[in-house]
Amino acid sequence: MSERVLDSLKQNKNLSASEFMRVWSTYDSEGKGFIEGDKLDSFLEDFVTKNTKTPLSSAQLSQLKSSILKTADENKDGKIDIKEIAQILPLEENFLLLFRFQNPLNSNVEFMNIWKKYDKDGSGALDKKELKSFLKDFHKKAKREDLSEENANEYATAILQLFDSNKDGMLQINEMAKLLPVECNFLSNVKLDTTQSIKRKDIEKVFDLYDKNKSGTIEGTELDGFLKDLLEMRKMAYDANELQKLKSIILESVEDNKVTKKDLTIILHAFAASKKEKQTKISFLQRFKQGFVKKR
Repeated sequence: MSERVLDSLKQNKNLSASEFMRVWSTYDSEGKGFIEGDKLDSFLEDFVTKNTKTPLSSAQLSQLKSSILKTADENKDGKIDIKEIAQILPLEENFLLLFRFQNPLNSNVEFMNIWKKYDKDGSGALDKKELKSFLKDFHKKAKREDLSEENANEYATAILQLFDSNKDGMLQINEMAKLLPVECNFLSNVKLDTTQSIKRKDIEKVFDLYDKNKSGTIEGTELDGFLKDLLEMRKMAYDANELQKLKSIILESVEDNKVTKKDLTIILHAFAASKKEKQTKISFLQRFKQGFVKKR
């Protein structure tokens, strides 16, 4: 029963971006980015009944929920987030593309190259015009055809509603990261809990990973990607402004705006020392600066 219902939903991909937003917002009224528990039950019962004309019994609803969690809940947290739910809704094909990244970005260096390309005014956030530019290019690359201005505007509006958590009408860098996933954080396999936990072989590996052009230094978007990974290791919210401040602290002390292997060693040790205690954003930057300058 649950498989037949899922198949019937997937076969009719005609839900537009604006309709998707109306469906999603009804059940994610607090803007958390996921649906769980009783709200997921209500969503499934309401949505399935309306779209398949098939009323569900309690047993059928429970079976359908289990089936959906098994197939769509990729991170197995018992919740269905926006990207996961997009795989089972009858979405308009072009809009569905935005949620189907078959090949996640290899690294945050690649992410930062994209970010800098579309943050044309260097404001640290993508406004609706810049977001539309990204969507048009993304669509053309995926489908080899142009996205109409009408659809680009509709999709940009929907994306902002979905991912603009602070409701400023723009996508901050951490919000864009939710839309454009990176396969892994290169630093996730390096122990940065204490300065003693950082091994020379780890430093060698990290340096090699971020020195993309093998110039012997980390610079430009290589450095941006490294610092984005570094900030994400704190498991705290951040924005482009904080990333730029961290970058400025480092560039004030290195030669020619380039990070050498020695510089990288000092950065990692200063970072490990600065995160021993929970700090505010400002305290983190101040502590990092003190540690970085002191170790040079």
